[in-house]
Amino acid sequence: MRNDIVRDPGSQGAVVTSQPSSVQSVARALGLLDAVEAAGGSLTISGMARQSSLSVATVHRLVQTLVASGYLRQLPDRRYCLGSRLASLGSSANKLISVHARPVLAALADQFGETANLAVLSAGTAEYVAQASGRHSMRTFTEVGHRVPLHCTGVGKAMLSLLSDEQVRRILEPAGMPAVTDTTITCIPAMLGELQTVRANGYAMDEGEMEVGVRCAAVPIAGTSIMAVSISGPAVRVTDDLTRAAVPALIRAGSRLSELLAGA
Repeated sequence: MRNDIVRDPGSQGAVVTSQPSSVQSVARALGLLDAVEAAGGSLTISGMARQSSLSVATVHRLVQTLVASGYLRQLPDRRYCLGSRLASLGSSANKLISVHARPVLAALADQFGETANLAVLSAGTAEYVAQASGRHSMRTFTEVGHRVPLHCTGVGKAMLSLLSDEQVRRILEPAGMPAVTDTTITCIPAMLGELQTVRANGYAMDEGEMEVGVRCAAVPIAGTSIMAVSISGPAVRVTDDLTRAAVPALIRAGSRLSELLAGA
């Protein structure tokens, strides 16, 4: 297996340092899957080439391998979406995440009495992968495995805050930003302004943007997968005082989850 420093024509002139060619191909293929997901779930070969800075010929070769393996699927409009093979892998990975995350979420739910959630960025949506219910009889409930829009949820905005403005545009523009409630943010410029505030504060808020009367505080978790941890409940209970107390706990929980999941 070669391990040379070469100028690879497939990377549009970029110098490839001493990295085995087979490992480089794996990294490129995985990068294409990331690009498709970041684009909202589907992308053309030329779009993948732009996002990865690889030549169209190189992308085409990698895409054919990914299609043959079930990791990508071609759509009738010649775009490519994530394949069914990833669904089973993702399901297994999410189950593992849930096992490790539940004790951390349970501690948050016990401390604040509200539902604690863990979500991951998945095909342009926020997918809930773990949850611990609060102690109150009236509480919010989102089923594990359920996907929700990014633009109107605390976890969604928290995860978007980890991305560049261009990445945010690529994710939100294809799906649009429909109004779910009167407080939903429905345009890209307003969302980019909101994300600046999220980055400055270190947490995101959902002020009844997904469901009237429900409030959520969420903290982003950076890592190999983009995630967010949150607490949510009726606005009458998730007050400003509770939020101020919860944010430091959410930050600590996010750090702990990052450590646990990296070890797993």
